[in-house]
Amino acid sequence: MGDVWSMVAAERTGLADELEGLAEEQWATLSLCAGWTVREVVAHLLMPFHVSLPKMLWKMATNGFDFDKVSDKVAKSDVRPVTELLDDLRTNAGHRFSPPGFGPEAPLTELVVHGQDIRRPLEFARHVPDDHARVVLDLLVTPKAAKAFAKKGLLTGLRLEVNELEWSYGSGHVVAGRAEAIIMTLAGRTALLDELTGPGLDELRRRI
Repeated sequence: MGDVWSMVAAERTGLADELEGLAEEQWATLSLCAGWTVREVVAHLLMPFHVSLPKMLWKMATNGFDFDKVSDKVAKSDVRPVTELLDDLRTNAGHRFSPPGFGPEAPLTELVVHGQDIRRPLEFARHVPDDHARVVLDLLVTPKAAKAFAKKGLLTGLRLEVNELEWSYGSGHVVAGRAEAIIMTLAGRTALLDELTGPGLDELRRRI
């Protein structure tokens, strides 16, 4: 798994480099992650570095065991200067946190998805590296992805095809497109749905 951890580090440092020098209004831009600005998405990505497991369990217990609620509070309460946020992302590029039951593919997936949540509204062009995309796609189609990333039953009766990677999954009506569009759609974002094609697209759109 060492290579995947290297991908995780590259995603963190790459994102920090891209966000260096953003104007104040850009930090306040709404991301593709519903309810969060660019700044809040970055703050969320820093949460594993500062919220220990015992502290997270306490926060979960005091917030009805609602992870989304806890994440929202943590992200919106981080009022550090943006220069500190970026320094934090770089300093912890090699941090090896992964959620219980997952390996490095989970933080990689979160970074790829949230990275595009940020870049798309800012109109920053970025091709997700093919090796990163393969790891993320392979995770998003597993049953355990429903615990954190993808909606359960989303792909029943559908076949995904990413021609640029010669990657496919499932059987049934085909949904095809670029890796980024497939990844973001599986992660519940609708912004890239129109980039997908195939006879299974209407059904996938209905399920999102």
